[in-house]
Amino acid sequence: MPDVVLQASSVAKAFNGMPALVSAGLTLRAGEVQVLMGQNGAGKSTLIKILAGVQARDGGSIRLDGRPFDARTPLQAQRAGIAVVHQEVQLCPNLSVAENLLAGRLLRRWWGIDWQRTQREAESALARLSLQLDVRRPLGELPVALQQMVAIARALHQRARVLILDEPTSSLDEAETARLLELLRQLRGQGVAILLVTHFLDQAYAVADRFTVLRNGELVGEYPAKLPRMKLVQLMIGRDLSATAATRDAAAPAGKPLLQTHKLGRRNAVQGLGLIVAPGEVLGLAGLLGAGRTEAARLLFGADRADTGTLQVDGRALALHSPRDAIRAGLALCPEERKVDGIVAELSVRENIVLALQARRGVFRMLPRAAQRGLANAFIQRLGIKTADAETPIGVLSGGNQQKAILARWLATGPRLLILDEPTRGIDIAAKQDLMEQVLALCRQGMALVFISSELPEVLRASDRVVVLRERRQVADLDARGLSEERLLHVMAGAAA
Repeated sequence: MPDVVLQASSVAKAFNGMPALVSAGLTLRAGEVQVLMGQNGAGKSTLIKILAGVQARDGGSIRLDGRPFDARTPLQAQRAGIAVVHQEVQLCPNLSVAENLLAGRLLRRWWGIDWQRTQREAESALARLSLQLDVRRPLGELPVALQQMVAIARALHQRARVLILDEPTSSLDEAETARLLELLRQLRGQGVAILLVTHFLDQAYAVADRFTVLRNGELVGEYPAKLPRMKLVQLMIGRDLSATAATRDAAAPAGKPLLQTHKLGRRNAVQGLGLIVAPGEVLGLAGLLGAGRTEAARLLFGADRADTGTLQVDGRALALHSPRDAIRAGLALCPEERKVDGIVAELSVRENIVLALQARRGVFRMLPRAAQRGLANAFIQRLGIKTADAETPIGVLSGGNQQKAILARWLATGPRLLILDEPTRGIDIAAKQDLMEQVLALCRQGMALVFISSELPEVLRASDRVVVLRERRQVADLDARGLSEERLLHVMAGAAA
């Protein structure tokens, strides 16, 4: 059994009284790749920040080489041999490769920095990773994959014995990802203890020696890399699955497609989307964390521009240069991150509701204040938005009522197709049921719906068809009638059905 380098036990952390970690932990061994798995909100990022000295823990213990360890700053963690490479490379793109690699440790002589020795030292550090680069070149001129390599080389040059990589492949293509995974195998052979956080199951199984699973801030357990995929997914979501089939009251009305895509995609986002949605139909998008669901929603709404494939509305090609083009075509999107991409917290409920309608009308056709108030009051009553009045700042409303206000914003535009990205996340059961009843009632009147949710029972109950995304590609288009949650998870995880 390899030597234990770092062990965290019963780690707890709360923010403003809300627990992020309850009893989390992991064990890192020399010459092993440990993959940390868990859904959104499991506590992975918080645990990493505590190990890296970015945040202080509220409880629990951490031991490094068998001795108590408590890094209060990132510098203390680095000096102890713990290095973190983040999803977004946190280096200086305007400085050279050598300056980034040896920042704070540039080699000097009595007259100042010895650039020749510094550059040779940087080349030697890169050679450890079998990299040959012009170390005088600005880092920002390199592809993201090579910037990641420089960040790893910097960590190893600091004599890191524990290397933590947080979603390092999220911005890499297949060839770049394969190169990084091969590097991890090489570092494992050099005795480095590696903690990898990734939501890509194929990549996790390609390099893992062991899995550690967190759920709701708690350690579920530590498992060997031969753990079956379905078992790993079940551990992450927290329940066993039966083959109980979902049922639909009625099939969606047949008709010509309202929206159709052919091989729609964007590099490093999602590829090969072939979606067909008819009026009155509910199309579910399912996939594990990082499968590309939100990226697909943004492409359909023009928030990101596609660089491959086509999109048609009513059989006619439509180029979406911005969300305004989508709004004009009758498309609407309720985004996943309502507090970041949805609400404008300082504005009133009224102002948030009329936002999209006013954007479609333009700055020279302002909607009169009385009309705004009438529209807002109508939707407040129709959707049961609990607020003192339409002039209340939306930021003080509960999450469920904020979500209803965002829905009202788009319903005010009279959309023909509505994209809902995680519409029920973070709201109570009653608000979930109320919101979904409102939306499905509109579908029965002919509005099309693309529905994205991590809650698979919700997807199966609401959808007529389910498109499955895996590793940022569309892999299946399934009839939701008779489809079980277990079968759907098999397809999502890439396991044999």
